[in-house]
Amino acid sequence: METPGDRPLLRIGELSRRLGVTDHVLRAWESRYGLLQPVRSAGGFRLYSAADEWRIRQMQAHLAEGLSAAEAARTVLREDGSASAEPAPPVGPDLTASTVSALAAALRQALEAFDEPSAQAVFDRLVSDLSLIAVLRDVVLPYLAELGERWQRGTASIAQEHFATNIIRGRLAGLARGWGGGHGPRAILACPPGEQHDMALMIFGIVLNRNGWSIDYFGINTPVEELERAVDATHPDLVVLAATIPETLESLRPRLAALARRAPLALAGAGATPQLASAIGARLMAGDLVTEAVQARWS
Repeated sequence: METPGDRPLLRIGELSRRLGVTDHVLRAWESRYGLLQPVRSAGGFRLYSAADEWRIRQMQAHLAEGLSAAEAARTVLREDGSASAEPAPPVGPDLTASTVSALAAALRQALEAFDEPSAQAVFDRLVSDLSLIAVLRDVVLPYLAELGERWQRGTASIAQEHFATNIIRGRLAGLARGWGGGHGPRAILACPPGEQHDMALMIFGIVLNRNGWSIDYFGINTPVEELERAVDATHPDLVVLAATIPETLESLRPRLAALARRAPLALAGAGATPQLASAIGARLMAGDLVTEAVQARWS
C-alpha cells in the first residue's frame, strides 16, 4: 500500500490542479501562513509533498466551516504534528470590513472595465484572505444581485452582464469541482423551465457540499418531468428549485405539489413566495443562500 512518503513530489501547477486552488493563492498561503513547506529539486524547482497537500485540504475544510483565512491557518498548523520544526511565518491579521469593501469595489471596477486579469487577481486575494463563506456571502452574492438589478433597469449593458457572469461562473465552477462525490445527504439543485439564472443556486450547492452534502446539479431550464425521474431514481434528501420571478414557479404549481410529495422540496430566489411554498408543501428559503446552506438540516 502506498504511504504519504511514497507519493511523488509535485510542482505547484499540479498541486493547484489537484486541489482546485490557484497557484497565486497557494503562494500566498505559503508566504503568509507557512502552510506549504516545499523542497528544491536539483534544477531549482519548488516541489510539494503529500503533507503540503494535506495541509491545504485542511485549510479548505476550515474555510468552508466559516473560519477566516488567518484562523483556518492557525488551526491547520496546530493540527499538523509533522510540521517542520522551523518557525512558520507569522499568521497575518484578518481583513477588516473596510478592506473587504475595498476589494469588493475593486472587483466590480475590474468587471465593469472588462479587465479579466485584474478581476482574477482580486478573486485570488479574496480567496486567500477570507473564508469561502465570507467571499460568497459578502462579496459575490451582493455583486450578482446588484448587477441583476442594474441589468433590469437598463443601466448595465448585456456585454457587461455576460462578461461579469462568465468570469464569476468560471470561479464557481472551480469551487464546484467534485461536489457530486460526497457521502452525506444528497441534494438535487435545478432551475425550472424558463429560468436562465442559476449562479446563486451554484453558490448554495458549493456551500452545501462543503457541509458534507452530495450535489446533483441540473442548472437552468430543467423540465419538471426530468426532475421527477431523477427523484425516483436517486431518492434525494432535498430538492431545491430556484427562480427569479414568481410567474416561473406559479405556472408549475400542480407539478411542484406532486414533486413535493416525492421528496423534500425547497423554493429559493426572488421568484419563491411564501404563499406558493405553503400551498404546495415546500419549504421557503427566505434568507441568503449561503446562510441557508450553512444551516441546512434535512433528514
